[in-house]
Order: sequence, then structure tokens, then C-alpha cells
Amino acid sequence: MSEHTHEVTDSNFEESVLKSTQPVLVDFWAEWCAPCRMIAPTVEALAADYDGRVTVGKMNVDDNPATPGQYGVRSIPTLLLFKDGQVVESVVGVAEKAKLQSVIDPHLA
Repeated sequence: MSEHTHEVTDSNFEESVLKSTQPVLVDFWAEWCAPCRMIAPTVEALAADYDGRVTVGKMNVDDNPATPGQYGVRSIPTLLLFKDGQVVESVVGVAEKAKLQSVIDPHLA
């Protein structure tokens, strides 16, 4: 994790994601996943760009199997954008920064 991203776990998911007062982008990933490593710098850049407006979290699916299963995450990387406790957008696979911005921007107040 970096200064702009935080670790999301099965145990803190409800508090840090579902109860958040601002949109939360969750990156579901694993250490062994090459595409996850490819998108990581983009996710970090988004976290810095949207600091204070969107919370960006990363969930290791190997360490936290319950939440990905609950949300139907079947391949990684998967990025889910939550707003008011609901999934409002999803992106599966490696995406460019502009694509992810176009997913996030409509959900900013």
C-alpha cells in the first residue's frame, strides 16, 4: 500500500467501504497476478489524483476470499467502485487511466 491507498480486508470491508461517505474504488488483486502488477501504478496514480474525493483500497483476494466471492469477482484485476454502499461501476482487467477516470468522474458529487 502507499500513502494514498489503504488495505481493504474481509474484516474491515463493511466499515471502510460500505459505510464510507465518499466513493470507494476497490482493486481486487493478488501478488502472483501479472496484470494486477501492470495496473498497480495506474491505481496508485488515481489514488493520488482523487485524494480527498475518492478512497482507493486494495484487497488481496488470496488473503481475503469472502468479499470477492460475495461480489462475484471471478478474475483479477477487478476494480469495483462503491457509492453509498452499492457497486456502481466495475472494470475487469487492465485498463488505462483515462478509462478508469471516465468510470469514476460521473460519481463525484
